[in-house]
Amino acid sequence: MRTGDTMNSGGGGGGDSRAGSSAGNHKDGMQSADAGAGMGAGRTNAAVNNRTRVLYMSLAAIFSAFVVELVLGVVSNSLALITDSIHALLDCIVTAVLLIATRMAIKPPDAEHTYGHGKIESLGGMMGGIAIFAIACFFIYESLHRFQSPPPSVLPGMLAIAGGLYTIGVDVFRIVLLKRSLRGEPGAGLGGSTTVKADLYHAVMDLGSTTVAIVGIYLAYTGTHQGDLAAALILGGLLAALSIKLVHRTALDLTDVISPEMVSKVRGVANGTDGVIMTGSVLMRRSGGTTFADITVSLRGDASFERAHEISAGVEQNVAECIPGDASITVHFEPDWSGVPPDARILDIARRVDGVKSVHNVNTRMTGGKTYADLHVMVDSEMSLQKAHEISEVVESDIRRQMPRIEHTTVHLEPFTSMPRNLEAEDAALNEKIRGILEGYPQIRAVGRIIALNDKSAFKIDIDCSFDGALPIAEVHGLTSEIERAIAEGLENAVITIHPEPL
Repeated sequence: MRTGDTMNSGGGGGGDSRAGSSAGNHKDGMQSADAGAGMGAGRTNAAVNNRTRVLYMSLAAIFSAFVVELVLGVVSNSLALITDSIHALLDCIVTAVLLIATRMAIKPPDAEHTYGHGKIESLGGMMGGIAIFAIACFFIYESLHRFQSPPPSVLPGMLAIAGGLYTIGVDVFRIVLLKRSLRGEPGAGLGGSTTVKADLYHAVMDLGSTTVAIVGIYLAYTGTHQGDLAAALILGGLLAALSIKLVHRTALDLTDVISPEMVSKVRGVANGTDGVIMTGSVLMRRSGGTTFADITVSLRGDASFERAHEISAGVEQNVAECIPGDASITVHFEPDWSGVPPDARILDIARRVDGVKSVHNVNTRMTGGKTYADLHVMVDSEMSLQKAHEISEVVESDIRRQMPRIEHTTVHLEPFTSMPRNLEAEDAALNEKIRGILEGYPQIRAVGRIIALNDKSAFKIDIDCSFDGALPIAEVHGLTSEIERAIAEGLENAVITIHPEPL
């Protein structure tokens, strides 16, 4: 199975996750990955080589049957044997097409064949089917014509029967060879190859048609010359039916027709995957032995990228299990904001505005049947007021456009100071100064850990403070904001965070 996801930036936060695994940083890890990929490719090539070898043997055997039946049929004047030889020729064509498909399957897609080269199999099958249908019509006509004619001077004899028995032996050999391959016995290495299965089914049908031909030849040999003609007529009808079926199937493949039941089944499987709200478009097509599926699913609008990737991977796995043969599945996901709190959607909209560094304290409230929103938006601390105001207007405009039920949005602008990656611990003097400020607030029951970091141009200070657990959170928030401002006085480019805890 070949699967993959593509990035798709949709309006309002839509997108797709790309399935994949994290790359390791260790050299030996990368070598192991390369070795694993090499082993996987080696196994694939070995399977293709074994499959090709088996199909070549089958092709050689059935071609020999075609030659023997055609020659002995002409010599013994057996129309049934000649007709069966054309049936063998049809199987030669089908087996050759399977060989081409097997080889083309390992040829990677290119700029002109982005879905690969599998359609070559369908095109070859259609051409062969049309040719065999024309030949079958000729044999049906010839059989009906001979029924109305006097008995021929030369009737099919032992040579014709011998030709039929040779073909039966060939059919039995092919069935045993192909079944052994499908069982995956030592040396076969094929598992459940679809191309080998197809050739096996044709070998079984050959055995049946050749049996009919021998019965007709035997009747002619024992004096009922119409037996050979009747067998030819039956085989001609069988050939016509098989060729029509082949042409119809390949025509469907070439026009990208897919079973509605299969599409419905894929949609149901995608809908049943945990985390999927609804399945949108399901686009499917076949190319050779591979089924391509392009599926769009809706997820909660506030789902994280990691969660979206997890859900899409689940859809891929579940769909691949319900599609017979090889599958290439692409999953696109779009946000669905129904049932999601409006605060979460406002947060998502604001974060996507160019220039917004961070968003917090998003609140919505209902007053007089109307919805109002306010949020805090952080922009670069060095940005001018004019530029920051323009950003806030874009935030308000996007929220109004995507959430028309919001009557009015208030944006509180705050400066954002980026912290360097490498900070050094500040000395004890600053910690003592901070503790002194904290002692001025009796509401603080206990001061826990104080972490002060500095890179000579910016401060990052984190403080753990304990308050009375019964205090309203609004009062605690006001106190922590006041304390943060008091500590920040005299410290340029300081980012101070107080973590309140109940006591």
